[in-house]
Amino acid sequence: MVLNYIWIGFFLVAFVVALVKAFAFGDTEIFTALMGSTFESAKTAFELSIGLTGVLSLWLGFMKIGERGGVVAFLSRLVAPVFQKLFPDLPRNHPAGGSIFMNLSANMLGLDNAATPLGLKAMQQMQELNPQKDRATNPMIMFLALNTSGLTLIPISVMVYRAQMGAANPSDVFLPILIATYFSTLTAVVAVCLYQKINLLNRSMLLFLGGLTAIIGLLTFFFSSLPKDKVGLYSAFGANFLLLTIIVGFIVAGLRKKINVYEAFIDGAKDGFKTAVTIIPYLVAMLVAVGLFRVSGAMDVLIGGIAALFEWMGVNADFVGALPTALMKPLSGSGARGMMVDAMRTYGADSFVGRLASTIQGATDTTFYILAVYFGSIGVKHTRYAVTCGLLADLVGIVAAILVAYIFFA
Repeated sequence: MVLNYIWIGFFLVAFVVALVKAFAFGDTEIFTALMGSTFESAKTAFELSIGLTGVLSLWLGFMKIGERGGVVAFLSRLVAPVFQKLFPDLPRNHPAGGSIFMNLSANMLGLDNAATPLGLKAMQQMQELNPQKDRATNPMIMFLALNTSGLTLIPISVMVYRAQMGAANPSDVFLPILIATYFSTLTAVVAVCLYQKINLLNRSMLLFLGGLTAIIGLLTFFFSSLPKDKVGLYSAFGANFLLLTIIVGFIVAGLRKKINVYEAFIDGAKDGFKTAVTIIPYLVAMLVAVGLFRVSGAMDVLIGGIAALFEWMGVNADFVGALPTALMKPLSGSGARGMMVDAMRTYGADSFVGRLASTIQGATDTTFYILAVYFGSIGVKHTRYAVTCGLLADLVGIVAAILVAYIFFA
């Protein structure tokens, strides 16, 4: 229901802003631009879905091998103590546990293309347990909150963009991103636990949160001790080595179980194609709304108002140049990347704004895109409090990114 009102709001706000620009300021091209945006956004949504087809087919094919080879069941048992607390409504040793674990692992390594198919598989498995097929369950909301919080231990894509934009040290945002995304994820977990009345003080949860904190600390120490030119190299090597190891491990497990590995892959790949087609209308709906909001100038009005407010309060407003990335991030991943690149192009990759925009890009994930794709893939319409928790995690992640950037780069 919340997503419904937000979606309507994008259209209404964009229309009102366009009316003001047309009749108060004589911008006769605004409605042409808005209509052009709807067609362009619909085309982009379709192309994204079709482009995702190959990746979905690939990874759901490997997931089917892992499922039949017993790897997914093994992972479910491995993470059962923690997942029983975070996902109390998910049956013990259910295959969804393994899919959730692998999706979150891929996200932590910054492997977006691998994470999405694994996440869609997890949603399909949880949907099998859902008595009300159009209403989000508690496990689904916890899972999506963890996804939208964007926990990323190795932000490969951000460092690649910084290198392309001429940053002297593309990996200088590594530690700030790590700190900001940690607070975002912690907020997501706590918020959903409060909604679902999950006890955060039990032994398993304390060990989980403590272990997560320890991992963040160890990675921070390890990468901070490396020469600056080695950070990107080591992180990319580690992430891709682990990914390929998982693929080979699935195949070996299939051989040990004496299953037909090739046929298992084909069966999973077919599911990937079906899922990609299912996503198209949901993605079109969200990207068209976001595109209208941006092209109408509503985003610029919002940013300008925020800047004026902070300047009136006497607060340092240097961060405002990075706000387009922050405001676009929950709405569109590609849009936020475009805003980040634009900030680096306008202010410089090594400027405060350029570094802050990069930190924000890695601190959270695209809440509305994830909700549209993941819920859309299984036909869930009533998202309950998923949007609220996702946006709260985004807000904390963005605020943390700004504060950390002032500490590291100001």
